[in-house]
Amino acid sequence: MIITTSDGSSFDTDKDLTAPERHILQKLFLWEAMAASTEQFRAEKAKAFQRGWDKSGPLAESSVMRIITADMEKRLMTRLQEKTS
Repeated sequence: MIITTSDGSSFDTDKDLTAPERHILQKLFLWEAMAASTEQFRAEKAKAFQRGWDKSGPLAESSVMRIITADMEKRLMTRLQEKTS
């Protein structure tokens, strides 16, 4: 899957992320849509990286993943602001 951030950067998840990161990203897409706050999104992201994937244990967040999740947070903030307007 190709992900394009709001600043126009594009990432190919097959090439730019590890399999565990792709699994976590899938969960974070759900949390982006459901989270009631950026704090909740960040907490769920931290939990996901702490748990890892398929018993891998804690995972380090790559620079590409940080860029993608920061963009997800921006979209989440926009959604939350629109909800309160």
